Amino acid sequence: MNQHRFESKQIELESADDLFKAGKFNEAENLYIKILNEDPSNLIAITRLGHIALLANRLDDAQKWLTEAIRLKPDDPDPKSLLAEAFYRRDEFQQAAPLLHTIGREAKARKLESFKDVSPYQIEGKAEVTNLKFVITDPLPVVQVRVNNSELVNFLIDTGGAEVIIDTEFAREIGAIQFGSVMGTFAGGKQASFQCGRVDSLTLGDFTIKNVPVDIMDVRRFRLGEMQPDGIIGTALLYHFLATLNYVEGQLTLRRRTEENLRQVEREAREQNAKIIPFWMAGDHYMVAWGTANNSQPMLFFVDTGLAGGGFTCPESTLREAGIKLQEERARDGLGGGGMVRSIPFIVDTLTLDDATEHNIQGFYLGDDIEHRHGFRIGGIISHTFFRHYLLTFDFTGMRFFLKRQT
Repeated sequence: MNQHRFESKQIELESADDLFKAGKFNEAENLYIKILNEDPSNLIAITRLGHIALLANRLDDAQKWLTEAIRLKPDDPDPKSLLAEAFYRRDEFQQAAPLLHTIGREAKARKLESFKDVSPYQIEGKAEVTNLKFVITDPLPVVQVRVNNSELVNFLIDTGGAEVIIDTEFAREIGAIQFGSVMGTFAGGKQASFQCGRVDSLTLGDFTIKNVPVDIMDVRRFRLGEMQPDGIIGTALLYHFLATLNYVEGQLTLRRRTEENLRQVEREAREQNAKIIPFWMAGDHYMVAWGTANNSQPMLFFVDTGLAGGGFTCPESTLREAGIKLQEERARDGLGGGGMVRSIPFIVDTLTLDDATEHNIQGFYLGDDIEHRHGFRIGGIISHTFFRHYLLTFDFTGMRFFLKRQT
C-alpha cells in the first residue's frame, strides 16, 4: 500500500472512531464496513462492528464479527468481553463462561457455569401478563416478590442495576448460592465489592422465574423513607419480558416476550400516540437514547430509573454545555452503592429524551463516573422524576422505548 493510500485509510479509520465515540453508531458502522471492503483484516473495524452490533442487540452479527476479531488477535480481552456479553444476553451461559475465565472474571464465570444442567430465567405460569402494584412509587417504585418461596419481600425497581440484587442478610436467610466476589462501580465513581450468586426461583405476580442469577450486597441500608428494600429488580430481569413501568397508576406490568404481545403493545402505542424512542444497550444494562439538556446539542443519556428523588445527573461537561448552575449551598452527603457520595442539587429548565420533553427537573451532580466508561460519550443519566408522569415500556426485541405521558 503506497503512502498516500495508507494515510487515506488512517483518516477514514479515525473518522469512523470519532463517530463511534460521539455515539453516532449507524454512521460509524457504514464507514467501518467501507474500510473492511478494502482491508478485510482490519482488526479495529471488525471489533467495532461487533461492538456496534451488540449495542443494537443484533446478536448473530455481534457473534460473527467478534469471533473473527478473536481469531485475528487471540490475546485481546476486549472482543472476548463483548462476545461473552452476546452469549449472556441469549442466556447461553456455558458459552459465555469460558470467555469470562480467559479475561479474569472468575466469580461470574463460576456463576454462569453453575447453570450447566438448567435453563436460566425459565418463566413458569399460565398467564401471558401480570401486574404488580407498587407498594410505594416515590422516591423509587417498590414491588413485592418472593424469592425461593420466601414470604413477600420488598424489591425496588432500578434499571441502573443489571442482574437482580438481593440483600446480603436476606441471601443467607433464603440459602442463595454464592460463587465469589467482584468489584463494582457505583454512584460517584465509588467502588465496592459484591457477591455473585443464584437463587432457585423468583415469583413476581403470576410468574415464577426459575434459576435466576443474582448479585448479593447490602441492600437493606438503602432506606426509602420508612421502607427497607430486600432487593432490586434490574434490567437483566426486565430484558426477559415486555415490561412497563406505569408510574401514574403505580404498577409494573410484565408480558411474555412473544410476537403477539409485541404487536399488541405496538398497536396500543399507536392508538395512544405514545412516543417510540430507539435505544442502544452497552454492557448488560446501559440503555442509551438521544436527548438534550436545556439548549445543549443532542447527546446520549443513560436511562437509569434508580436516581431516588431526581430526574437527571450528568458530568461537568454537560453542566457547562447546558448552562446548569449547581446549588452548592444545598450540597449534602448521601449513601450510594459504593459508600457516601457528595450530592449537589441543580434544576434543568428543559430536559428531553428524543421528543419527550419535561421542564424544571430536579437533578443532582454526583461526579464524573460514566461519561466515557463504554468508549463513547454518555452525556448524563435520565431518571425517576422525568418519567413520573409516564408509562415506560421496554422492547428489547425492537430496541425501543414506548413512552406515553398521562395527563
